[in-house]
Amino acid sequence: MTDRSLVQIAFYAALIAALGLLPKVAIPFMGGVPITAQTLGVMLAGVMLGPVRGALAVLLFLFLVALGAPLLAGGRGGLGVFASPSVGFLIGWPIGAFVTGLIMQQTRTLSVLPAAALAALIGGVGVVYLFGIPGVAIMADLPLVKAAIGSAAYIPGDLIKVAITAVVAETVARGLPRALISRG
Repeated sequence: MTDRSLVQIAFYAALIAALGLLPKVAIPFMGGVPITAQTLGVMLAGVMLGPVRGALAVLLFLFLVALGAPLLAGGRGGLGVFASPSVGFLIGWPIGAFVTGLIMQQTRTLSVLPAAALAALIGGVGVVYLFGIPGVAIMADLPLVKAAIGSAAYIPGDLIKVAITAVVAETVARGLPRALISRG
């Protein structure tokens, strides 16, 4: 891995951390799993860096959280967050970034805007929910159906993040195409 790749991975890990500075909105009936802006960083990491680098950026971020850095929304950090109802979403983040990046690579025939929207929707929302909903159900002792219905509260914000991801990717592709590594 090149120095440039390491810098890109570190940059997106830092971006995810910075998005945690925005205030969290806790959803009480979902075991306190908050609505955060950090999934935007997960989507951007996959779309911009591709599958491997995108997943590595998220894994670096989660490693820092596990070491105790209070980088999750609301200043949360430490191993305890991996025993909370958020654990499924946290596990889903690197996998979601990987899938997002993979879809960006596989949709090279599409223009960047729809490809990024599709990638962020499938990887950054679908895959993350695939892990997050069962995690909430298990850790908050909720029926799976109730956890899935409760997750609907996150969908409007996630769709806004998908749109932001697509617009950012399109803008970067026009101004600095080399920065869209997933298409390189």
